Amino acid sequence: MLYGPMTHPQFLRALATAGHGSKILLADANYPHKTGVGPACELVSLNYAPGMLDVIQVLRVLKRTIPIESVEIMVPDPAAEPVGIPIHDEFKEELPDVEFSSLTRFDFYDAARSEDVGIVVATGEQRLYGNLLITVGVRQPDE
Repeated sequence: MLYGPMTHPQFLRALATAGHGSKILLADANYPHKTGVGPACELVSLNYAPGMLDVIQVLRVLKRTIPIESVEIMVPDPAAEPVGIPIHDEFKEELPDVEFSSLTRFDFYDAARSEDVGIVVATGEQRLYGNLLITVGVRQPDE
C-alpha cells in the first residue's frame, strides 16, 4: 500500500522511470499534448473535463511525490501586448523555494520536445499560459 498522496498507477509508473534531470510537463487543456512533446514522451491524461483537474491541483500532489529542482513557464512574446498571468503567481506560491525561468511560447515548445521530457500530463486547466515544465531534483537522504 502506498503512503504518498499520489495513487494514479500510470503516473506513478512514469515517475518511477524519471530520474534526476528528467522533465515533466504539466500542460493546460490548450497544449498540443501529442505534437508538442518528443516521440518518447509518455502521455498521462488527467483532463477529465474542462477545469478538471487543473495544473495547480496536480502540482500540489506532485510536489509531495518528487523533489522539484527547477521549473520553466511559458510567457507571451516580448513584442506582444503585455498581459497579466495570474496562474504564474500561483505556481510561485506553490513552489516558493524553486528556481523559475521563463520561455516564450515557441521556445517553450522546443524545450518541451527535448528528449529530457519523459512525461506530459494533460490537465483540464483552462487558464492561458498554464503550462509548467518541471525538472526532477535529487531526493535527499533524510526524505
